[in-house]
Amino acid sequence: MAEKETIAIPARRKSGSLWGDAVYRLSRNRAAIMGGVLIILLILTAVFARFIAPYTYEEQDLKSNSAVAQWELSIFPMMEPYANITDKYALGADNLGRDILSRLIYGAQISLSVAFIGPVVALLVGTVYGLISGFFGKNVDNIMMRFVDLMYAIPTMLLIILMMAFFRGSFNLSEPGSFAWWMNEIDKRFGGMLFIFIGIGLTAWMGTARLARGQVLSLREQEFVLAARAVGSTNGRIIFRHILPNILGPLIITVTLAIPGYISTEAFLSFIGLGVNAPTPSWGSMIAEGSTAIRSYPHQAILPAIALSITMFAFNFLGDGLRDALDPRLRGT
Repeated sequence: MAEKETIAIPARRKSGSLWGDAVYRLSRNRAAIMGGVLIILLILTAVFARFIAPYTYEEQDLKSNSAVAQWELSIFPMMEPYANITDKYALGADNLGRDILSRLIYGAQISLSVAFIGPVVALLVGTVYGLISGFFGKNVDNIMMRFVDLMYAIPTMLLIILMMAFFRGSFNLSEPGSFAWWMNEIDKRFGGMLFIFIGIGLTAWMGTARLARGQVLSLREQEFVLAARAVGSTNGRIIFRHILPNILGPLIITVTLAIPGYISTEAFLSFIGLGVNAPTPSWGSMIAEGSTAIRSYPHQAILPAIALSITMFAFNFLGDGLRDALDPRLRGT
């Protein structure tokens, strides 16, 4: 008589707290850990750029115009007949004789700034907006959500482009000492990033607000909320003490997965000339500058494109890992 086949049942670990289980599952996700490590390395690179970069981002050597490192010829042999080979720059130089490696390192500051400003605005504004809308409901919810629908009716990228063009055009012609003049001066101090932050900040919160509102609608009639009302808890305490912790997981996941979108938005704005002010480097502006000579010197466009892709992949891997780690259906596995 044939022996019965045994079916292996996956072992379940002892379940702890929600956040403890999430950390455990995240630590076992290799792709998420790799993404997290890459993000940490990028943050350290951006913070210590002035100590890591061999040159400043605006330093020029016109004799090294479009210089090419020796190892790059093995990857792009078409450059060999006319290449200005140099050992001075590890990744070569751009068409103005500026070190590409140094500009890539400083460009990480721009992309990571946008990567963290967008989620902060989305969490702070969108979460509070959605909490208030979903908790109070009725006319408050109707009015607040109609405003969100109105914002969604306007294409996000078009709105940002129009705002950037308006700010840059009108503020540059403002009288010294006026509000517009001061805004323009602050923008210059930020290297042209202020209006990018404003543009992304005005549009980043809407998706988070809708998600928070939907989560609140599903929780506000739960037993623990009714119990809190029965013991006399105020609306503010119920919202921030009881409801917010229960919806924070999905919000963090959504915001993390949206970070590559913020980075690509900044890169696109810089690519079309509405990003940071020259000579401040951005990976998008470096791709735009390199694309003009991509047939002759393809490394000038491909290297910043690779840096941009790796950063977006890292945040995607981390976001996917957080989504799996914070899924309550996987507790104890």
